[in-house]
Amino acid sequence: MTHDHDHDHDKDGRAERTLAALPPARGQAFARSWWGRAWLQALEDAALETAAVKAGRRLARGGGVGAVTVRPGRVTAVVRDPGGAAHRADVLLPELSDGEWGRFQDLVVERSGHMAALLDRELPPHLIEDAALAGIELLPGLGDLEPECDCGAWDHCGHTAALCHQVARLLDEDPFLLLLLRGREEDALLTELHVRSTAEPSGVAPAASGVDAAEAWAAADILPPLPKVPGLPPAPGTPPSLTAGSVVAPGIDAAALEHLAGRTAAEASRLLAAILAGDDQGEAGLTAAQDAVRLACGPAPAAVVERLATGSRRGPDGLAAAVRAWRLGGAAALTVLDEEREVEGVALARARAALDAAWEADERPVFRRSGNRWTVVDEGVQLRLGGEGHWWPYREEGDRWVPAGGADPDPATALASARPGAAPAGLLTRRGPGTGTIR
Repeated sequence: MTHDHDHDHDKDGRAERTLAALPPARGQAFARSWWGRAWLQALEDAALETAAVKAGRRLARGGGVGAVTVRPGRVTAVVRDPGGAAHRADVLLPELSDGEWGRFQDLVVERSGHMAALLDRELPPHLIEDAALAGIELLPGLGDLEPECDCGAWDHCGHTAALCHQVARLLDEDPFLLLLLRGREEDALLTELHVRSTAEPSGVAPAASGVDAAEAWAAADILPPLPKVPGLPPAPGTPPSLTAGSVVAPGIDAAALEHLAGRTAAEASRLLAAILAGDDQGEAGLTAAQDAVRLACGPAPAAVVERLATGSRRGPDGLAAAVRAWRLGGAAALTVLDEEREVEGVALARARAALDAAWEADERPVFRRSGNRWTVVDEGVQLRLGGEGHWWPYREEGDRWVPAGGADPDPATALASARPGAAPAGLLTRRGPGTGTIR
């Protein structure tokens, strides 16, 4: 979390926050959140010189940005060059008008989910999206980030770009800084929302309690409304046991059938949750070998694990690695595990640019590339480029490459999760006589 030096007000009585300087960010992505990435995109769209953006990234990575002061319409910090020279850098962002803030508050009050999120001091992406649809832009757009620096540059320079990169890190930790930049301090906004949500509409008297007798008599023979659809159970149901005294038809493997029923219940629960959330999370068009991996993602008798390992043609260790991949990213992650493909043309140029930008020149690992796989020489770690352009970390275990974490758009972040000391993504263990668990 960010640490405030002070919660104060400027000379005009407006709220401001000063946040302590962050440590160097070597080998880390600057923006993990949706709003942090949008902030950096606004910088890249506004800067006329990409060299300034790269210089700012280097300064911020090296810890050259001091304490950051955030106030409505402006963010300020002292930025030090590698040689030690200090410059005051400011980035200005237009404030929202009172009318825009009023519309934003109406939007929040009208939707209970938005109100609950803000009261919990959360700023969910869908609230920012709904505000944008209503014409209220909380995130900066093209030309919104205006630079000012005492180095004399008229456009974004390395100092203002470094400040923007630091702000992206701060927004990752506290997105409410975005509201302060746009003109509303967090506590003041929550107070205004509380007043607006509890106020009676102007000129309208409170409704009388109770039900009018004539209306009640007229509605006496009307059926009551249907009950609400029940919520999704917290966990999928457990199928009946077929191995505890049940009579099973000849030729049926009771343990395998019981496991299949359990995995079917888990998949049905997942699909129903996705439907209720308005999301499409289906895994369409799986091959038999891919579906065997999906079925292996749960407690299973040893005999069932052996059948799935054989049926998928992976063997026990190969199935365990495939289960790791599936848990990290479904069929897409399994494709990255199984397939080596060529990367050419524009895709290769983008990959090389991402690798060059992820590390300082003297810190960049030495890679050996084969297709979409970049292996760090003599370290036993590897990056694989997925079809969506994200990087998947891999680690060498014995004579096999296994997934070491989820995909990340930043290769440095992905590689960090593959290096020794990072938690394993999942593994195959044996539990008790005659049973096994893939977790």
